Amino acid sequence: MSGSWEEFFATHLPPTDFEDNRSLLKEFCDRHHQQGHKIVLVTSGGTTVPLEHNTVRFVDNFSAGRRGAASTEYFLEHGYAVIFMHRQKSLEPFARHFSGPKLLDMLEMHEHGNNTTITVLARYQAALAAGAILHLAFTTVSDYFWLLRAACEPTHKIQTESGAPVIQLQLVPKLLAPLVSLWVPNAFVVSFKLETDESILISKAKAALEKYKHKVVVANMLQTRTQRVVVVTRELNQEIVLTREEVHAGMDIEAPIVSEIVRLHGEHETERGAGGGR
Repeated sequence: MSGSWEEFFATHLPPTDFEDNRSLLKEFCDRHHQQGHKIVLVTSGGTTVPLEHNTVRFVDNFSAGRRGAASTEYFLEHGYAVIFMHRQKSLEPFARHFSGPKLLDMLEMHEHGNNTTITVLARYQAALAAGAILHLAFTTVSDYFWLLRAACEPTHKIQTESGAPVIQLQLVPKLLAPLVSLWVPNAFVVSFKLETDESILISKAKAALEKYKHKVVVANMLQTRTQRVVVVTRELNQEIVLTREEVHAGMDIEAPIVSEIVRLHGEHETERGAGGGR
């Protein structure tokens, strides 16, 4: 995986389902653009890097995709259409609340059912009925890179034509530079920074903003990532911390994270509109 992103795409073939996924992405983005919906691309879960051609051994990471799956649910609540680009067999929106990813397809709502089950199932069925979520799966880092590039194509076309608001949540720094500068230059790009040393957390986040020129870094410590994050922009650092009561009640920290990102995205769109879309 060494070398530039141009070299990567020149030397790695796209996945076998690449053209099918491109068609799905174009149809999804065109439909929601016509309906005036905001679109968010959420990438979720880790990637594998094969250590040999006929893959028996590979390098993996610990990410189960919890943050991406939870964030997708909250973006749907805010009225966004979501492209959920996820690691195969990682946690998925709504299904993360249950033991099996296909359980939701077998459930029926009953008046006296479990409250959590009813709430989650209702939200899941509403998202399906509205066609508001598109699932795209990857496994290897090569799959991920090709799929991310494909996801940027229709959103860039929409922005070029009308400046329609599109957010990108993106987790792999290697592609942040071309994504921000070339593929979707008008998008509101958010990346994530995970550290184990508190003393360098904010400085690393600020350095990423300076290097890649995107809008927001959600920074957190490995040990406390489900309870505390800092939303870092060039202007300010907004700390989000769950109270002990909220933690005990099972509240997702992704709810206030997404609310803050949606607020910042709204400000960004207002500023772009006032500046003639620039």
